[in-house]
Amino acid sequence: MVNTEKRVTVYIDINDQVLRVQQAKKILFSTQIATAKNGVGERNGSEQTPRGWHVIRAKIGDDAPENSVFVARRRTNEQFTETLALDYPERDWILTRILWLSGLEPSFNRLGEVDTMRRYIYIHGCPDSAKMGEANSHGCIRMRNKDVIHLFDMVDVGTKVLITE
Repeated sequence: MVNTEKRVTVYIDINDQVLRVQQAKKILFSTQIATAKNGVGERNGSEQTPRGWHVIRAKIGDDAPENSVFVARRRTNEQFTETLALDYPERDWILTRILWLSGLEPSFNRLGEVDTMRRYIYIHGCPDSAKMGEANSHGCIRMRNKDVIHLFDMVDVGTKVLITE
């Protein structure tokens, strides 16, 4: 029998731009984040943050150094620096860790044109210079690198994530 009191749940509040980890009613961790500048929505290609219940489908980057650069969920040989950012101003930097989300609600955030996983929606690290507390991503949930490392270590594949506004 699984002890559900030991499980954690990740809650993402889009209006407040806050992510928190709870175990039952106890808040274990809370931090500012950045969600999509285009607002909320589930449609493929919208560059919006999807709402509803999700699950962490995969954890990527568990032994990568802070500021490691990821492209297509693969670690490159690059380490993020402001100089690198100036060389590639168009890149959407995915750094340090990736928690890949999959929707749990068919026809809302799972399957067809609204599939969170097929949209490659992640919780991930970003440059420390990126603003937190305001919507400015391309659909993913951005976090400070130290915070995403902490979150990564707190959750498992299968951890539920609720994204609300």
